[in-house]
Amino acid sequence: MTSNAKLNCLIVLSREGVSAQSFIQCFTMTHTAFNVQLATAGGKQPEFSSTDDQSRRWLSDFNTKPFSVPLCLEVIDAQRYSCLIVPHCPGAVHDLANNTTLGEILAQFLKDRKLVCAVGLGVAALLSCVDIPKESQKQTIDYQSEKQKNSSWLFKSYSMTGSTVCELACGPNFGTLPVIVEDEVRDRGGSFSASGESGAVHVVVDRHLVTGQNEASTITAVQNLVLLANQRQGKAVGK
Repeated sequence: MTSNAKLNCLIVLSREGVSAQSFIQCFTMTHTAFNVQLATAGGKQPEFSSTDDQSRRWLSDFNTKPFSVPLCLEVIDAQRYSCLIVPHCPGAVHDLANNTTLGEILAQFLKDRKLVCAVGLGVAALLSCVDIPKESQKQTIDYQSEKQKNSSWLFKSYSMTGSTVCELACGPNFGTLPVIVEDEVRDRGGSFSASGESGAVHVVVDRHLVTGQNEASTITAVQNLVLLANQRQGKAVGK
């Protein structure tokens, strides 16, 4: 028995800043393998950063396509998607790290052992995935104590990578970042690793979680996600 049906992939973007190159690589690689849907908080168009002439032309053409319009995270049904990707998004530390809706989507993905991939500062989005007591579900994560966030983080048993302190310290906005991914992952009990060379390609795969250290790691991280998805689909078809 064979099946040509494509799996559905959700790409979550920050409204506050997305690396153009990382997004283009994510979308180009996944669009051929999956049915891709974009989503942002509130369904607002993302702001792309670090653009050059080539990426601006690509984005200009992309924005004429119907699939360029993101859905609201608030209407996303996690059951419809087989994998989720967050590319390198400098804005993720501002609008995704504490997003309770995204946290609920990620929690469902973990429960169902679906594939999740995050790259660079996009790894900050994983911080939203905490176990909120039912009596507190209407509150935002900001209202929780640091101790509660650390003890209830659902990714704390996973090994991962992401933007390092050294890499972020080279940026102009380091002093104003509300979240330092490397420090936050370690503080919450996660296992964090990184290449000894700043800007080098480094990817960590732990079960159904794939993380890339930085923008340069995007292609390798997404390649791993696609391979894992194909492997899963092959096993499902073979049953």
